[in-house]
Amino acid sequence: MSRQAVFQRDYVVLSRGAGENISMARTTKNRVVPRFKPQRRRIFLKEWRKYRGMTQEQLAEAAGMVVSNVAQLEQGRQGYSDKGLEALADALRCTPGQILMVDPTRDEAIWSIWETANQGDRQKIVETAKIITGKTGTNDR
Repeated sequence: MSRQAVFQRDYVVLSRGAGENISMARTTKNRVVPRFKPQRRRIFLKEWRKYRGMTQEQLAEAAGMVVSNVAQLEQGRQGYSDKGLEALADALRCTPGQILMVDPTRDEAIWSIWETANQGDRQKIVETAKIITGKTGTNDR
C-alpha cells in the first residue's frame, strides 16, 4: 500500500488506494491548519454528585443515563444536551445552571452559606447584602 498526499481545495487527503481516503487537516492559503477539538467548558457535575453522596452508578440510574455517559461528562470528554442536563439536575436536586457554574464543595462560597441557612437567616443575608452593595431600596445606586 503506497500513500500519497493529494491536495484538494480545502483538505489534505491521504490516499491509500482502493478508494480509501483519510482527511487530515484543512488548508488555508497554502497553509495546513490542524483541526483540534474545541476545549469544553468545565462543569461541576462530579462535585455535585459527591456533594449529594452518590456514586456514578446511582446518578446514572436516577438520571436515566448509562454510567459511561456520566463518567465522560465528569471528565469533560463528552458534551451535554439540555435534556440530559435537566435530568442530571433533577437527580442531584439542583438547577442545570448550578451544575454549570456552582461548586457546592466550596464552604466559603455564598451559595454554600445560603443553602444551609433557614428562612429567617436568608432574609437577614439578603438585607445585609443590600446594605453592602448599597441597594437598600431608598437610595439605590
